Amino acid sequence: MVDVVSSEKRSQMMAGIRGKDTQPELTLRRHLHRAGFRFRLHDKDVAGRPDILFKPRRAAIFVHGCFWHRHEGCHWCTTPASNPEFWAVKFARNKARDIDVRDTLNASGWRVGVVWECGLRMPSLALTVEQVIAWIEVGTENFETALVRPRIEAESPQ
Repeated sequence: MVDVVSSEKRSQMMAGIRGKDTQPELTLRRHLHRAGFRFRLHDKDVAGRPDILFKPRRAAIFVHGCFWHRHEGCHWCTTPASNPEFWAVKFARNKARDIDVRDTLNASGWRVGVVWECGLRMPSLALTVEQVIAWIEVGTENFETALVRPRIEAESPQ
């Protein structure tokens, strides 16, 4: 399939995608701060530079975008039709890096939490924040938000 925008425009669009301080990340940080938690951001001394870090609790949280980190079964986890080979390699590399970072942090004594972007959208937001807070306070294992927004295959005409 041919891309609907020029390669220059696509490059400009892709360059505008942030790696940190994304809207889902800011949403989670705002709610955690309101709940009384204080944390570090993107600590370069910790493997993978977690989005949110609770040093005394040895807990690291990554806020993953469903598209970039391939949240299986999620509505937002789509694959572009143009240049599918490139995207397959890109997504596989992202997933492998996520696993390596998690394993490295676990080996260093850190608990790792993954919060998916779709869980930080309405109506799931309150439940996701509740789960994250419970994990921070008493969790002993790694954590991943369980909420998945089902993929909408086809809308039926009404």
